[in-house]
Amino acid sequence: MGSTRRRFTDEYKQEAVSFVIDGDRSIAEVARNIGVHEMTLGKWVKKAREQGVDRQQPLTVDEREELERLREENAQLRMQAEFAKKVATWFANDQR
Repeated sequence: MGSTRRRFTDEYKQEAVSFVIDGDRSIAEVARNIGVHEMTLGKWVKKAREQGVDRQQPLTVDEREELERLREENAQLRMQAEFAKKVATWFANDQR
């Protein structure tokens, strides 16, 4: 039986690459956070850098504000996910 291969849109790949390039985060960290294999994300980043996406210019004010907003939103979502895991574990243990 063959396995189904996941497909990602170009927009998804660009966002993932920007987390690494613009967010000063490691490929491994971003890959874990978005649920993609580290090697896959590494290939996306390498391809983007070869195409010149790795720009050395600083972020604009709007880009910096969006980045900060997304980081705060990400932290909030992580906290909610952790809480949901703890609640689910508590309910599972309580049923025994």
